[in-house]
Amino acid sequence: MVPVTNAGPRIALVTSSELAGGEPDDRALAVALAERGAQVDFAVWDDPSVDWHAYDLVMLRSVWDYSTRREEFLAWAATVPTLRNPANVVRWNSDKHYLAELAKAGLPVVETQWLEPDRTYDKRDLHNRFPAREDFVVKPAVSAGSADTGRYTATDADSRRLAIKHAHRLLSAGRSVMVQRYMPEIDTYGESGLVFLHGQYSHAVHKGGMLESEDTGDGEAYVKEVMEPWQPSQLEIDTAQRFVSEVRRLIPGRSMGSRPLLYVRVDLVVRGERPPLLMELEAVEPALYPALAPGALDRLASAVLREVAYGADANNDSGA
Repeated sequence: MVPVTNAGPRIALVTSSELAGGEPDDRALAVALAERGAQVDFAVWDDPSVDWHAYDLVMLRSVWDYSTRREEFLAWAATVPTLRNPANVVRWNSDKHYLAELAKAGLPVVETQWLEPDRTYDKRDLHNRFPAREDFVVKPAVSAGSADTGRYTATDADSRRLAIKHAHRLLSAGRSVMVQRYMPEIDTYGESGLVFLHGQYSHAVHKGGMLESEDTGDGEAYVKEVMEPWQPSQLEIDTAQRFVSEVRRLIPGRSMGSRPLLYVRVDLVVRGERPPLLMELEAVEPALYPALAPGALDRLASAVLREVAYGADANNDSGA
């Protein structure tokens, strides 16, 4: 653990061993919380020496190794009583099958085909699951960032062959596979990421397309991600708000009553005047980019301390 200060409510910002000191945005958050009187530690989630029960709030941040150890990570999360977002949210949101639930609820989600490892697929099966004329993306249902993701050209035989190889590799490893039409609007308008704190819109960022070309055999092909400040349209904000509201209904086993999640980032495909589509909804360890919007760091720190107060009120109400 890396201590930041030693007074006030105890808060752990959870990270991985490769980022034991946290990301720059998280270090800025630690300072902002310390200035408000909190005691803040950076703590590695799989460090057996950490006493998680000693914290008033445990906030997931740069735990980007969880996707390769998901069951271990979920087992750990279930033991941390003040984890935010809580363990049931982490379980639901760490598998992108949640997109199917949101689509079933009638919300605008990027169209997705699902391939499951408990089925056997031959080349014809996979050809039928891939778009016939448009570029498409193959990726696993459980991953962090864009790991094991590739973009392919439907009308190119070699590209389709690589897509089949990619899908089979993931399925053979016991991983569910997503096949999504590549949205050409990403190249024109990009994606927006809208951050909500306790259910209220805070700020947004913008990024251009990352998948530059087809996979060359290792399942990955990107350009460098560049995030910029963004002023979303009211249509984007309203669409993202619908997702945030629906998530509260869909997550099973909610233990927080009617309280909204501490943080959610809603990633949308911007389509000009047309309604945006959901690419992903991040409620486990999303980058929140507080440095890219005026007042965002202050709002984030205030939300974290408000969450501490919510927890204290819940304990008092229950007699704990």
